Amino acid sequence: MTFFEIVRGPLAWVSFLVFFLGLVYNLYNFFKRAQKDKVLYGYFSLKHTLRSYLFWLLPFGSYSMRQRPLFTAISYVFHVGLLLTPLFFLGHIEMWKESWGISWWALPNIVSDFLTVLTIICGVILLLRRFLVKDVKYLSTPIDYALLALVILVFLTGFLARYQLVFTYQVIAGLHILSGEMMLVLIPFTKLSHIFYFWLIRAYTASEFGAVRRSKDY
Repeated sequence: MTFFEIVRGPLAWVSFLVFFLGLVYNLYNFFKRAQKDKVLYGYFSLKHTLRSYLFWLLPFGSYSMRQRPLFTAISYVFHVGLLLTPLFFLGHIEMWKESWGISWWALPNIVSDFLTVLTIICGVILLLRRFLVKDVKYLSTPIDYALLALVILVFLTGFLARYQLVFTYQVIAGLHILSGEMMLVLIPFTKLSHIFYFWLIRAYTASEFGAVRRSKDY
């Protein structure tokens, strides 16, 4: 088997398996620990939870976002690109259709390209910020740098593969798939997991602040 066949075949199955098993395991532990918190189940508030989601998902919706407008704008664009581009890129959807016979709406290619470039630029800025801003550098760990660099690598190799730049298509596409699989495997076990825990933590915090403390969490 070639490198491209390995990363698109066996490694893809392994990475998806590790991702799903890791996610299920972590969510199980999360809810198991949450059962010990009588306040959460006694005061859970759907109203406060949904309101918290709204204000934390809207750009500049929370107080902390408004305090750092430039960082908020860069971070918001980065996260939008990080979520939308992989899910709605036509090339990815065609691979799902080829393998599983399912497809969905795709972004126009020019929009995907634009989001990809923006995500790379914003990712580089955020990485430099960790190196250059004293307070952020103090709180950053080696894994923080590595994860951000990996995300940038996924998008960079994806862009190069789309236009078949630098290396042959199979080499650069293989690197793109491999880096994406590495990212997928790391999601349940690193800070990348906040893509899922965001919803749970916001529900917990919003219910505590809104229903118990009678104050806002945004």
